[in-house]
Amino acid sequence: MASVNKESLREEFGALQGRFAQLSADGKITAESSALVEALLMLLKVLMAVFMEKNTAKNSTNSSKPASQTPKDDTALSQTGTHGKGKVFTATRSGNTRTIESVEISPVSFCEACGEDLHKVPCQGHERRTHIDIVFEKVVTHVDAEIKQCPQCGTQARGAFPGAFCGPLQYGAGIKAYVLNLLIAQMLSLKRVQQSLQTLLGQVISEATILKYVLLLHVALEQWEQTAIERLLTLPALHVDETSLRVNKKNQWIHVCSGGEITLKFLHEKRGQEAMQQIGVIPRYGGVIIHDCWASYLAYEHCGHGLCGAHLLRELTFIIEANAYPWAKNMKRLLQETCAQVARRKRKKLTARQYANLQKRYRNILTRGERELPPIPVRQRGKRGRIAKSDAHNLWERLKQHESSVLLFANNPHVSFTNNRAERDLRMSKVKQKVSGCFRKPLYAQAYCRISSYLQTMANYGMNPLVAIQLALSGKLYAEMGE
Repeated sequence: MASVNKESLREEFGALQGRFAQLSADGKITAESSALVEALLMLLKVLMAVFMEKNTAKNSTNSSKPASQTPKDDTALSQTGTHGKGKVFTATRSGNTRTIESVEISPVSFCEACGEDLHKVPCQGHERRTHIDIVFEKVVTHVDAEIKQCPQCGTQARGAFPGAFCGPLQYGAGIKAYVLNLLIAQMLSLKRVQQSLQTLLGQVISEATILKYVLLLHVALEQWEQTAIERLLTLPALHVDETSLRVNKKNQWIHVCSGGEITLKFLHEKRGQEAMQQIGVIPRYGGVIIHDCWASYLAYEHCGHGLCGAHLLRELTFIIEANAYPWAKNMKRLLQETCAQVARRKRKKLTARQYANLQKRYRNILTRGERELPPIPVRQRGKRGRIAKSDAHNLWERLKQHESSVLLFANNPHVSFTNNRAERDLRMSKVKQKVSGCFRKPLYAQAYCRISSYLQTMANYGMNPLVAIQLALSGKLYAEMGE
């Protein structure tokens, strides 16, 4: 028995439709039989569409399912990567970091070929070779305050300690920056951070002390966060997204708003509009928000909307794999070609004529798609709720309803084709959750969001995270940035 697969089903169904059309044209089928067969063919077409979608596996290439939850693709190992190297750090160094550099001259005394004396021959140039190493050095500074007794009144007097020496033992700014960088930017667990410090210092710093540093930086960045929000509100386009985060064994949500060089993440118990209203960025924003077509974002009608093309391409890929609709192939090709065309243009947008042609092709594809999709069954009397539709129907309706948002990247140079910026900004929080399991208290989860937002923003400016942390803790952040 021949195997049944998607291709064989499509071929058999096409043959049945052709045979029925030929019999109808020859007048060999009565009107009653023709109506009955057409109804059965329509039902079979709907069932086939559902069957194809149910039996097509979803992965990171044809859906929003993350790569970590899909089987490994061995074929991808041979493909050449196209990822960039990211932002380049500036040469700024922290105040407690020094570079000891020395130059030695290797003289030439004799000619290796003939043995001629070259001591008095002038040098024509140098060939340099460099050796770089790190010397781990713990700097311990003691301040001994003199204690004296007044011979006149007998009062005991003690010398004053510098302001940085507020207790019997304290750790310097370099250690604090190193700890916070490991914990937040490098996403190590508290235990691993303690072990790393013990290796360098020869002593263990308690978890309570490390968490105190986290809260100190969290408070120090409060003013920076408010300033960053005000800057975001002036940008022409904003990338928004959300993802879950485990806090005290419960799911909470990180909401990200990214634009320009600024990244801001906020923690909230809710995912939808209630959280967005309390965070207060999107309700006050008047530009274009780029997102994945979630209804909670679309509810803000005072904003412009740009839909993520990467999400649409993955969904179109799934429709192609499941049902092989020509309209889906044409739509995917159109979006990819337009994206490449916009990227090549210096103004990062199409001309008025090009955009009009794009709209015409877009609408023609949807018109053909309406004919290719099976009709939606009529709601039966007495049935309530929404009529179940296939993924292909839902995607077609979304493309038709939000045409201007789908194509906005081709008409607005500030709107990108994808929402990858927001997804990249959230990705490391999932790594942090995988390393740590969950946050014990909401306060520390909020601190993580604010500090990681700051470090990601400073990385976008090309700043060393150790320098950025020390600037924030010292209160010199705004002075250094010229604000």
